[in-house]
Amino acid sequence: MDTDKKNTILREGFLVKRGHLVPNWKARWFVLTSDKLLYYKYEGSKRDSCQRGKILLKDCEITCPFLEYENRPLALKLQTKNGAAHFLEACSRQERDDWAADITAAVDKLKKAGGGKVANKEEPAGSQFHNINLSKVLDSMYDIHSGIKMNNHVEQGNTYSNCFSGSAVVDWLVFMQLALTRVEAMTLASALLEEGLLRTVGLKSAESFRTAGLSEQFMDDSTALYSFSDNLKKRGTVKAETSLSAVELSGQVIMRGYLLKQGHRRKNWKVRLFVLRSEPAFLHYFDPTKDDVGPVGGFSLRGCLVSSLDDNGVPSGVKGNVQGNLFKIITQSNTPYFIQAPTHQEKMAWIDAIRQQT
Repeated sequence: MDTDKKNTILREGFLVKRGHLVPNWKARWFVLTSDKLLYYKYEGSKRDSCQRGKILLKDCEITCPFLEYENRPLALKLQTKNGAAHFLEACSRQERDDWAADITAAVDKLKKAGGGKVANKEEPAGSQFHNINLSKVLDSMYDIHSGIKMNNHVEQGNTYSNCFSGSAVVDWLVFMQLALTRVEAMTLASALLEEGLLRTVGLKSAESFRTAGLSEQFMDDSTALYSFSDNLKKRGTVKAETSLSAVELSGQVIMRGYLLKQGHRRKNWKVRLFVLRSEPAFLHYFDPTKDDVGPVGGFSLRGCLVSSLDDNGVPSGVKGNVQGNLFKIITQSNTPYFIQAPTHQEKMAWIDAIRQQT
């Protein structure tokens, strides 16, 4: 038996990995053990038994979040002992942080066993203010999935569209671990203002920007309004807002994750990032290997039927060697979608969440 398989599995699931020779992104199934991170390829709808790669964790350094790739704010970086860099992207902030925490714990345990110094938990890699690239922060703020949400706000009787509050920005910067404290987040946001990457909206924020000191120009205030600068090259969420799918993408994100979807024409299986939203209730799916932030498909959940499919045998309409954890969604227009989840637990969680929106 392969000795790698004898190791206890600490965590497993889909991540999107950047290639070494060809710098494209591919979805792979990752398995974390006590001393290494293994990854496998999915052939059609089933994980192959051939290990595609191995990342040794001894003396590995992790950077999370890693913001050097546009439109990929959920990436993390692993630097191995021999200097090889591996870039991985998760489906959500929670997944990214959970992977980072488990990998860091494994690395620290190896260091402790070898008598090495354990990394300081007080300062997560990549979170120091002086290392942050402001343009990358802005790209992350634009992200359609996890960026700042723009809404209409009222100040002194005037309604302002496509803006956000100062406290919402501070909340977001701290949550994304781009700043350790709210004071640090205000300093970072003030730098974005000073560089012209953000602009004031309304009287309150404009007055503070004009009179406060450099590090306090940005207000951590729910009534102080801001927006992206008008002269910026618009991309990311701005593209979506001006498209026909703006309403579809305006709902609150209820659930997101990597699932396998069968194509309608070729009947082949692909890993897709699914995002479930409410009010309005829509299910969109994205190609995680592409840098384009727009969905490749989606549909309204109004009138949809969702059902779990038996893993014994291949149901009618399903092609390929099915791994299991299969479910089916039939839209109001009678279009069937066949989807596989990585685990039975995830399958049932998706079915329950979708049923609540139908």
